[in-house]
Amino acid sequence: MALAQKLEQAWYGEGRSPWWTYPLAWLYGGVTGLRRALYRRGWRRSVRLPVPVVVIGNITAGGTGKTPLTIAVAEALRERGFLPGVVSRGYGGRQRQPMLLGDTPNPLQVGDEPSLIRAHGIPVAVGRDRPAAAALLIGAGCDVIIADDGLQHYRLARDVEVCVIDAVRGFGNGRLLPAGPLREPLMRLVTSDMRVCNGGERIGTYPMQLRGGEACSLTDDTRQVLTTYTGQRVHAVAAIGHPARFFDSLRAYGILPIEHAFPDHHVFVPADFHLGEDLPVLMTDKDAIKCRRFAQPNWWRVPVQAELPAEFYDALAHRIMASHDPA
Repeated sequence: MALAQKLEQAWYGEGRSPWWTYPLAWLYGGVTGLRRALYRRGWRRSVRLPVPVVVIGNITAGGTGKTPLTIAVAEALRERGFLPGVVSRGYGGRQRQPMLLGDTPNPLQVGDEPSLIRAHGIPVAVGRDRPAAAALLIGAGCDVIIADDGLQHYRLARDVEVCVIDAVRGFGNGRLLPAGPLREPLMRLVTSDMRVCNGGERIGTYPMQLRGGEACSLTDDTRQVLTTYTGQRVHAVAAIGHPARFFDSLRAYGILPIEHAFPDHHVFVPADFHLGEDLPVLMTDKDAIKCRRFAQPNWWRVPVQAELPAEFYDALAHRIMASHDPA
């Protein structure tokens, strides 16, 4: 078993993290705490943009549903008259300099999540220098910047912070990396403006559910209901932060997945799909966007949409407008 898998089992199971992770967690906490303090005291300066900035992120390692929420927020703001754009580091891609994505970006160059967001018709810019990448969006006419997975990127000043929590896994053993899954201490939740709970409800959070129900071909425009596979065995492929969520979502439809979990942001090659039995292959949207160039006829993506109460979007829009109200 890979080290990452062993650690994750210790974080979220009943096991104990290896002894050597505890001094590293103490060191990690000291370094990240110092970094936060430097920005808080103004000794390191954040870049303030001329338009509102909404940061969407989490305080745990691994997937919590940030990208579906980012897409949903961008679409909801667009419906309310804003012109949002998304800035991302482009994790998993090769692009380092700020870049405004075109209509058909290469996931290997700019990352899988930015490519998926751009596929929804949302302006996206990537780059290690997020303020510079955000400036490209502003130059393209965007009047709100959404930072995908930017909660710990303090160089970009923010007007609204949205923290996403996984209802099932929660905060694990409550320890900092690598002894536990936390990127920042739990008290960090208190300073976030809004909190979203993916897959359930918690006091002080807005509930979010990821809804699917459809399978879309990777090779043509064919679509079919996911219940087509009820009672059938399929190859289920996932290279996301929490693959079990995808596998469990298929089981909820009575599908019998043969699980094929890969590391988050895995760069797929055709050999990865030598899966044995000739069965339909179902994968996440995030993975499908990296597999189109060598996709086969019986490969299907299972898109999901984040559903949240209207009160969440109304409160977010109110915060955005208040943050740049001249009065």
